[in-house]
Amino acid sequence: MSAQLPIRRVEKPWGLERLPAPFVAAAGERIGEIWFEPPAGLNGLLVKYLFTGDKLSVQVHPGGAAGKEECWLVLDAQPGAVLGIGFLAEHSAEALRAAALDGSIEQMLYWHPVSAGDFVYLPAGTVHAIGAGISLVEVQQNNDVTYRFYDYGRPRELHLDAALAVAHGAPHDPALRRTLPDSGHLSLVNGPWFRLDRADGPPDAEMAARYAGSLLAIPLAGSVTVAGEKIAPGECAAATSIGAVAIAPGARCLLTQPCR
Repeated sequence: MSAQLPIRRVEKPWGLERLPAPFVAAAGERIGEIWFEPPAGLNGLLVKYLFTGDKLSVQVHPGGAAGKEECWLVLDAQPGAVLGIGFLAEHSAEALRAAALDGSIEQMLYWHPVSAGDFVYLPAGTVHAIGAGISLVEVQQNNDVTYRFYDYGRPRELHLDAALAVAHGAPHDPALRRTLPDSGHLSLVNGPWFRLDRADGPPDAEMAARYAGSLLAIPLAGSVTVAGEKIAPGECAAATSIGAVAIAPGARCLLTQPCR
């Protein structure tokens, strides 16, 4: 059985008709997301690539085992690209409701200029939106539960009551976002729902010790093999152990597995 995970292309109104290499959209498709179908044993995790030709809705995810915590690594961003993450100030539920209804919730978000190498972790309850002109890889709990506050008048369902029940009307913790250095091994997430590392070349002993059992490998650059099978950037593979993942010197790969 191949280590490489099956790919699902997901059309979105904010997606792209022309995707960055190595991805390709079929004629007439507007692809916003590439999903990798997780195998048994790793189905608590979902890895995606996102490509934004327009703004995503202002949205929030619930927490817990059936919720969705997620993180983003920006791979490319056009000049002026931004991520809306949390609020500029504290807001009550009543203020959020009114702002969602009149559209001003968009201006209440903290819009962060972004570039390649920026990393963000979003705890459940963080109100957020992704701006146009961004390509990123997302690692998340494998629950596609999204409550939309506001969608710029697009004809999609909103979920105001559900969103208000789980939303934090507060700024995002600045410790949960950073610009990654150009080189070196990095621990990006260590729980509560999953761990994520960036391996810059072969994993060292400290990184390897964090991974017991099955994991996912997401090559970003260079030569990566899983159980002897070459896995290219733009693909994702399941490994039975970190010892089955070979990352060549000069290559770069994300490693991730559920914590629960």
